[in-house]
Amino acid sequence: MSRIGLKPVPVPSNVQVSKVDHTLTVKGPLGTLTQEFLNEVEVAVEKSVVKVSRNADDKFSRSVHGLTRALINNMVIGVTQGYKKELEIVGTGYRVAQAGDKLNFQLGFSHPVEYAVPTGIKVAIAGQNRVTITGSDKQQVGQVAAELRAIRPPEPYKGKGVRYAGEVIKLKPGKAAAGKK
Repeated sequence: MSRIGLKPVPVPSNVQVSKVDHTLTVKGPLGTLTQEFLNEVEVAVEKSVVKVSRNADDKFSRSVHGLTRALINNMVIGVTQGYKKELEIVGTGYRVAQAGDKLNFQLGFSHPVEYAVPTGIKVAIAGQNRVTITGSDKQQVGQVAAELRAIRPPEPYKGKGVRYAGEVIKLKPGKAAAGKK
């Protein structure tokens, strides 16, 4: 029995939820999100709540039941509060600058790295080494943050690179410590 799938999703008064066939659209102050759902679940939109039920009791239907409810809840939170990820750039000479809808990274390569920010995502830069990514789609915010981190992930010896804010990098001792026993 899916405990998450059984919980109804509360819908605030400033959010509109509409359903057409197996497509759910959520409109709110921060934008509009649309999601298609599988035939294994049924989504019911009531006054101020959205309920998810499953059509069968097999393993796949049970797993999709909780997933569907979580996706709907993320959509409602996204159009009301939004999602945010922060990145830190650590390293001598490592920095980022914004030029229109593109980010220019200097990360120790022989060339600057450009990243085009997708639509629906807002990027703010604090100083030269902090990037804040905001948007209403949780998956898209996380994907953009992961793509930016993948440009130069933190290396294990000095910890230089792009990391999530507050991410702890476990540093290796290096070869100087290997000679001391």
